[in-house]
Amino acid sequence: MKKLMVRGGRRLEGEVKISGAKNAALPILAATLLAEGECVIKNVPYLTDVDNIIDILRPLGMFIERQEDGSILTRVEDDSCSTATYELVKKMRASVCVLGPLLATRKKARVSLPGGCVIGIRPIDLHLKGLRALGANIEVIHGYVEAEGEKLRGAEIFLGGAFGSTVLGTANVMMAATLIEGTTIIENAACEPEVQDLANFLRKMGAKIEGAGTHRLVIEGVEKLTGTTYSIIPDRIEAGTFIAASAITQGDILIKDMRIDHLHAVIDKFREIGVEIRKVRENPETGLHDVRARGGKSYQSCDVATLPYPGFPTDLQAQISTVLTLASGISVITEKVYPDRFMHMSELNRMGASVRKEGNTAIVLGVDFLSGAPVMASDLRASAALVLAGLVARGETVIDRIYHLERGYEKIADKFAKLGVEIKME
Repeated sequence: MKKLMVRGGRRLEGEVKISGAKNAALPILAATLLAEGECVIKNVPYLTDVDNIIDILRPLGMFIERQEDGSILTRVEDDSCSTATYELVKKMRASVCVLGPLLATRKKARVSLPGGCVIGIRPIDLHLKGLRALGANIEVIHGYVEAEGEKLRGAEIFLGGAFGSTVLGTANVMMAATLIEGTTIIENAACEPEVQDLANFLRKMGAKIEGAGTHRLVIEGVEKLTGTTYSIIPDRIEAGTFIAASAITQGDILIKDMRIDHLHAVIDKFREIGVEIRKVRENPETGLHDVRARGGKSYQSCDVATLPYPGFPTDLQAQISTVLTLASGISVITEKVYPDRFMHMSELNRMGASVRKEGNTAIVLGVDFLSGAPVMASDLRASAALVLAGLVARGETVIDRIYHLERGYEKIADKFAKLGVEIKME
């Protein structure tokens, strides 16, 4: 099993280019099931999660090939199969996003339930609620969602849940609605940038979708969607992670090809604690920004509450929590999206942090320094948090189960090495 070794104490300097967004790439690749003809998806990161969605799509009759420029070419060659097996789906919860496209195009789907998740219970009940509202007959049998959609038609659907809107649920219902008769209105739709990116891709294929980026989506069904070429947005979580890396090492990093408008809440919070963040270049044609993040010599404590977009993202909670372990005073982290997402805290305590958990809140008392230690990653974002801690810890940090990190950060060790980190994979 791979381990990552990080020797702390170096100030990060240099520039880093942000890769394509994992959480946009996965549903967009699933959406190519809807297309007649070839799709070319650009800016797709090299990640194990991308490999996993490709492994799911190929048995569903998709031809998929990575091109020399890194883009992915897809086309449907056989539409006879509608089953996504447990052996493949269990590797990644996002695999469930093939459910909507299969129902829309093949009128049936048999997709394994994705199973448990270390960051908490993440049911797909809102996915099923939305698809049932469109007219799908759905049963859960032997761990599989078995759905039939011969009589799908547009409907008004409310997709609210206990912790707000559902990103993948919105994606599933939106994809299904593009090719069915009538108009579908999704109230309390997720408005994350990755959902907007999926809507933009579907529109480029010929879908009629209004309201992307708001909590009200209106989808008018069309007869067909045609293949197209599309470039995925940059990964806002990776960009936020490098802002945190600059902060915790008192570094100076130029973060290239990110989107400031996707990270307002994050940038505001880092500025509040004492990090200097400024835009140095904007490309008006692509909407991409180059941003310089400069860390300070000390940080103020603060309170952070995770919320659905445009609030502070849950996927950056672990990273800012790590920075706050070294801030003066007491910080309070409230997790309002996944209340159990604090697995990284016990590992940070092993490195000398002072964190205690009370319900869905973590109370962080700033300490003077962290010490390198052997630690274990529990999930993707916890892995990033432990790397950040290792960057500044005294001595060497050895992070086990680092395969989590490779799910969502493209060539992360190489990127850190170019910024001056003593880091190696073993």
